[in-house]
Amino acid sequence: MGFLSSFVGIFGFGIGISVGLIIGFYFFIYSEPEDVEDPVVRPLYELDTTTLLDLMPEIPFWVKNPDYDRVCVDWLNKFMLHLWPYLDKAVCGTIRTTAEPIFGEYIGKFQIEAIKFENLSLGTLPPTVHGLKIYETNERELVMEPAIKWAGNPNIIVSVKICSLRITVQLVDMQIFAAPRITLKPLVSTIPCFGSIIVSLMEKPYIDFGVKVLGGDIMSIPGLYRFVQDTIKKQVASLYLWPQTLEIPILDPSTAAIKKPVGILHVTVVRAIRLLKMDLIGSSDPYVKLSLSGEKLPAKKTTIKKKNLNPEWNEDFKLIVKEPESQLLNINVFDWDKVGAHDRLGVQVVPLKRLKPHETKEFTLDLLKNTDISDPQNRKQRGQIVVELRYAPFREDSDGFSGPLDGFVKKESAKDRADGNESPTGAGLLMVTIQGAEDVEGKRHNNPYALVLFRGEKKKSKMIRRTRDPRWNEEFQFMLEEPPVSEKIHIKVLSKRTGIGFRSKESLGHVDINLADVVHNGRINQNYHLIDSKNGIIHVELGWKTV
Repeated sequence: MGFLSSFVGIFGFGIGISVGLIIGFYFFIYSEPEDVEDPVVRPLYELDTTTLLDLMPEIPFWVKNPDYDRVCVDWLNKFMLHLWPYLDKAVCGTIRTTAEPIFGEYIGKFQIEAIKFENLSLGTLPPTVHGLKIYETNERELVMEPAIKWAGNPNIIVSVKICSLRITVQLVDMQIFAAPRITLKPLVSTIPCFGSIIVSLMEKPYIDFGVKVLGGDIMSIPGLYRFVQDTIKKQVASLYLWPQTLEIPILDPSTAAIKKPVGILHVTVVRAIRLLKMDLIGSSDPYVKLSLSGEKLPAKKTTIKKKNLNPEWNEDFKLIVKEPESQLLNINVFDWDKVGAHDRLGVQVVPLKRLKPHETKEFTLDLLKNTDISDPQNRKQRGQIVVELRYAPFREDSDGFSGPLDGFVKKESAKDRADGNESPTGAGLLMVTIQGAEDVEGKRHNNPYALVLFRGEKKKSKMIRRTRDPRWNEEFQFMLEEPPVSEKIHIKVLSKRTGIGFRSKESLGHVDINLADVVHNGRINQNYHLIDSKNGIIHVELGWKTV
């Protein structure tokens, strides 16, 4: 009887469960509760702040800040996604190469027997860009500020062996939020068209990660998490928080650098001795041409001394020096002729590295046929030339301004601070760089070029055809004995007809720039509205360097 009751109980339980499941499934599929209502749809602007934050916890930068651009963000993130596996290997290789020598310094100390990476990977999740801000400056550079977020899954395990005991330290769950400023400068005409990448952080980054030692998360220790976070933020900020920067060179400096004048070479052509007689009848009519290697500027010329094989000149010249360690002074002595080419009497070169700054040195040089020392023709006596040379480098405090985004900041030397507002004196170099123009429009043609007029001297840029926004990027230099404190420089933009016709030239506007600010500050780089032009603007960079 007991067995029968147990069997019936089990059988009834099974049947009850089966029937209950069938009935419940039926009601779930075919029944509709009466209390179900359609959801309420409301526009976002009607929601309160708390609800919005719950719905949109990660609002992109391009939504919050209109200065950030979204156009290229999606493309950039897809590009990073495909590039990440290769970038991961490259970055990890760099980390391994940099860290292993540092590990080696601790081996043998504190009973440490070995330190090595057991695993080194940045994971499969790349950083993402949530917005991009581009700055327009007057400098030869491109400045951008991306908003970067990285919630990665790196797997970095370092094994430390101490007294035969192996301890593993693992870095996991890395999160970094940063807004760096990336500057590509200088912009040059060599692929990839910029010389270096300069990175700085505009605010302290947010960094979060977990650290496991022997499998246990030590960040769960009270107080340790906040201490580690604050320490890392301070260290990163001290290294890269603006105005601190990290510079990554891309091109060789000799290729990328825009060579600027660093000093003036003073040359006095004193005399020549026992020059060759080149004419069958009479004597030679010598003169001297001076130039520096690597320059395309016209050579400096002395006067012509008629019928004289031992001429005395005592004439002074100034040449602009850009590379004193490698440039040569080329000295060529010619015999002037009325008809035909002038005969070369001799040549000689002087390396500028033989000169000490601000020290006058006299050279008596044997003239050669050419600069090839092994040429047997150089054994022939061609006379000598005597020159005095003095190299005067520019003052380091004459560069004036820096800072493309936050205004110009004047660099003051100790002498400037001591002298107060005294007017600067002494010789120097005025540099005028015509970068380009915008919205210059002629009535008959648009082939613009720039004309610089200063102290009766004219400098002309190249002509660019059929454009209203020319880009010249040409520099003109004026060596002056005194600072042009009370003077102005006149710059014209003209258009020239390329074919034959009347009114071949047309003025597109002009500007007069007061040079007092350039002399006092060292450098000015800005746009000027062209006079007699409807919307024309010209971009001019002015610099003053003193010796």
